[in-house]
Amino acid sequence: MERINLWVGELLSRAQAIREADGQAMIEYALILALVSVAAVTILSTLGVSVSSIFDQINTDL
Repeated sequence: MERINLWVGELLSRAQAIREADGQAMIEYALILALVSVAAVTILSTLGVSVSSIFDQINTDL
């Protein structure tokens, strides 16, 4: 009986470790997504004016 209790305890501790790892991975993905979003907004706001002027020039030439 003690052997079964040890096995169940081991199984439960592994399940808890998997749950914690999933939560950690989710947080890491959220941080990566936030970083990519900030980079995209920064790049687009920096290049937005020059891209807009290029399209205005193309529109004028047409």
